[in-house]
Formats: sequence, C-alpha cells, structure tokens
Amino acid sequence: MSVPSTEEEPQPATTEPAASPAASGTIPSPVRPPQVDPLNDTELRALDVVRRFGTVGALFLALGSLGAGAAPVLNPVQEIPVLRLFARIPTVSLAMVFTGMGMLVIGWLMLGRFTRPRRTRLATRAQVTRTLIMWLTPLMVIPPLFSRDVYSYLAQSEIVHRGMDPYSLGPAQALGVADPLTSGVSNMWRETPAPYGPLFLKLGSWISGFVGDNVVAGVLLQRALALAGVVLIIWALPRLARRFGVEPATALWLGAANPLVLFHLVAGAHNEALGIGLMVAGLELGIRRLPVRVAGDTVPPLARGELLFLVLGATVITLGAAVKINAIIALGFFGVMIARRWHGRIVDLLRATALMTVVFAVVMVVLCYGTGLGFGWVGALGTPGLVRSWISPTAEFANLGGVLGITLGLGNHTDALVSILQLAGTVVAGLITAKFLWDSFRWRYRPIIGLGVSLGAFMMLHVAMQPWWLLWAVIPLAAAAGTSRFRVAATVVSAVLAFLASPSGSTFDGRSFVPLQAYIAGIVLIAIGLVVVRRTAPVLLSRAS
Repeated sequence: MSVPSTEEEPQPATTEPAASPAASGTIPSPVRPPQVDPLNDTELRALDVVRRFGTVGALFLALGSLGAGAAPVLNPVQEIPVLRLFARIPTVSLAMVFTGMGMLVIGWLMLGRFTRPRRTRLATRAQVTRTLIMWLTPLMVIPPLFSRDVYSYLAQSEIVHRGMDPYSLGPAQALGVADPLTSGVSNMWRETPAPYGPLFLKLGSWISGFVGDNVVAGVLLQRALALAGVVLIIWALPRLARRFGVEPATALWLGAANPLVLFHLVAGAHNEALGIGLMVAGLELGIRRLPVRVAGDTVPPLARGELLFLVLGATVITLGAAVKINAIIALGFFGVMIARRWHGRIVDLLRATALMTVVFAVVMVVLCYGTGLGFGWVGALGTPGLVRSWISPTAEFANLGGVLGITLGLGNHTDALVSILQLAGTVVAGLITAKFLWDSFRWRYRPIIGLGVSLGAFMMLHVAMQPWWLLWAVIPLAAAAGTSRFRVAATVVSAVLAFLASPSGSTFDGRSFVPLQAYIAGIVLIAIGLVVVRRTAPVLLSRAS
C-alpha cells in the first residue's frame, strides 16, 4: 500500500483538533472539509439503486452461506425444510456466494461515486451509514464465511470458562477431540494455544457460560461482539475524519463500508472488529479535548477535562490491545499527538511516552489478574505464524528460497527461511514504525497516518497475513489520508483482497469443476444485475462523476 504523501496536506501539519471547554463544546478544524451540496434527485434515485443492488448481493451471500459457509459439524440447518436444500446443492450455493461477493464489491464501488471528494454534491454520512446497515443486516445471522476462526474463539473461550489455561492448552487437549466445540475447530488449531488477549477470552468465557455447548448460539454471540466493534468503527471513523479535514462520508465509505469489513468482520465474525473498533474509539476519545495547534504556536493551557480524556483514550486503546495486540502501536502515535500538543520537545515526548506506558501497564495488569488469565498470552503471540499465507510476501519469498535450494541441490530449507524472514519482516516493520513515530513528532506526517502505515507494514510482512488484516491499516488511514492517490490504491487493494479468501465450507471432494461452474454462474448473474442497473440508473455506469 502506498504511503500517503504529505505534499497534498496543509503544512505545517496540525495537531488533532478537539472539543473546547467553551459552551459550544467544539472547535472547528482549520482543515475542515469544504461545504458541499446534497445529492440531487437523479443522484438520490441512483443511490437507492446502489442500496438495493448491494442488499440483493448481501441476500445472495446469506443464502449461499447455508451451503457454502463454514457450517458447524452438527449443522442445525439440515433439520430446517427448504433451507437445508442449500447444503445439498453446493454448486448453486457457491454460485450464490460468488454472486453476492461480486454485487457487494461493485455496489461499494458505485457508492464511492457519491463520496468522492471535490465533487460539488456528496452523499451525507447518514446516507452512507444507512446503506451500510442495509448491506450488513442479512449477514448478521448466517453461518461463518471465509474462515472457521470463530469456532476457535468458542473452544478457547470454553477452556477459560472451565478454569483451564488457554495459553498452554489447545482445544483438543483441554476439551477433548470429541467435544462439539473442538469438532468445529480447524485441524491446524486444535492443539495450539490461543493468541488472543485476556479481555477477548474473558468476554468469550461469559458467552460460553451462557450458551454452553450450543455452537449456533455461540457463533451468533461472537458475531455480536464483532458487530460491537463495527459499531465503534462507524461511530469513531467519521469523527476522526472531520478532525483531520477528510470528508466524513468518504472515510466511512472507505473504512467501514469496505467489502473486507462486510465479508470478514461481519460475515466472518473476526475479533479484529473489536480490536480495531476499540483502537479508533480510543483515539477519538483521547484527542477530543486537545486544542488546535500548529508547529511554533504558543502552547495553550490544559483544556477542561483534557487530561481525563487523554487517560480515557489510552485506556480504551489498551482494551483494544487486550483483544488483539496490534492495537498497542496506536499508543505510540497517540503519545506523539500529546507531545506535539505540548511544547513539542524531546522531554514532552518522554513525558507522553511515560503516560502511555503507565496507563497501558496499569490497565493490562488489572485485566490479566482480574480475568485470572495472567500473562501467558505474551508467549502465545507467535501462534498465527504457524500458518503460511500464500498472499504473504514474506512467506512467498521463503517458499521461493526453498525451491531454489532444491533446484541447486542444497536441500529444502523453507522452514528455516520462514523463521529468518519472519524475524527480518518484524525488524523492518519495527524500523518503519520508529521512522514514522519520529517523523510524526517532527511534524512531517500526521501521527494517525504514521499509525496506518506502521500497522500496514506489520500486517504485510507477517508470514500469516490474511486479507482482513489490512483493515488495521486502511481504517485509520481512511480517517486522515486526504490524497486521491491513497484512496485509489486502497480501493484497488480492498476490491482485490475481497476475492482472495475462499468462501467455501467444503472441499467438494476434489471436484474442481464445482468452483469453476460456480464462478461462471456468478459472473452471469452479476452481468444480468448490471444490465438492470444500467437501465434504471445509467449514471452509475457512466464515466462522468
């Protein structure tokens, strides 16, 4: 992903504007996006077509998931008349999923026409939010799609509920292979410890205590946790965008309505949703009392409630790190924001670092001991690295090195190369983060841009990189990166990655013709849908903006 250029941003960069102690409660941002007109009648009708097109796609995805999703081993849908039919026609179900995926991605791209900056008329934040709600609603009660990770969440949470250590025992060892919760877990994760933070597993243990071994209810409640994270993203993202001079509707479209969010955070119920949601919500809370300031300004006195909100923001970010450790990077860039708000000296950076460290340490100690899980999660953070993703540059370089070694008669050293390159990737990502921390402190970048780039580096250089991991980068960057170059790059990357995770819950027993037929059928159905769109709202498929 390209680094957003600072050339298209006002210089010197501003710190994050926030609410004032004045009665009005807010201070206008010096880089507030210009006022634009609402959509005209023709565009409103086209927007309605986009909503319906995407909603139909979501319904296709929902129905297809009954036969092509990652259903539980004991699938209750098999007992429901009509719905059980989808499990018996896998080609049709898979074709419906592909159709739904294509329609949602195309609908998202068409929606982007109405959120493009510099247009004279833009969709409002409320219009984008309503569209997003229409699209995600059918995905709230379906079997998991694209991944079986939610079953790992359930099994690991049950381990906590039974008073055992999820950081030293895998589901097969703790629950037994015959346990219904273990049976849903992918084979590669049945004997591995949980890599998730204590907050997430404690919340999951409460779910386990409530649903017992009811896998379906557990999946729905785990998805409710993910939806809570999505709600936090929808709440925080446009507010952050307005502070950084980015059109809120644009940020909401790129970050929250992104197909990766719909496919993986909602349909897949990944806990990244809660981790990212807490991270961006913490940033929004933390900076809402910071006064507007540019480099060289006289430092204003502390605003009313400013210190309280700084601590509150750091606390919420730490809660995000207690779900997925990636959120800890946000504390570093939040500290830079605080240091820039003060005198911008090295001593201010050290003071801000100390504040972030103390808050993180206190909150994490309370969580680790309060949940009874301790600090075993630190030693289990390497668990995801047991998988090599074919879309990971690091993993592919290791595979290439292994092939070359075999070709040259040196032997297959792929495993050793994976370890070496993973370490090298982590070091490179750490250096990138250090560079952007320093550059942000020196006013060369907005800290939230540095945060997005740094998270993107860690995600892309990990051997187990998954498509939805890029949301750690895209969502914060959507709030602050105002360059058209970044938006185009992020749009292309999101659209491509949306199709790289297999939706199939079946191997089709080696029948490779099934996915091929499903793809062809999906393309035909999408083409028919586009013909209907062209007849009802031709503006959506025209080149004119």
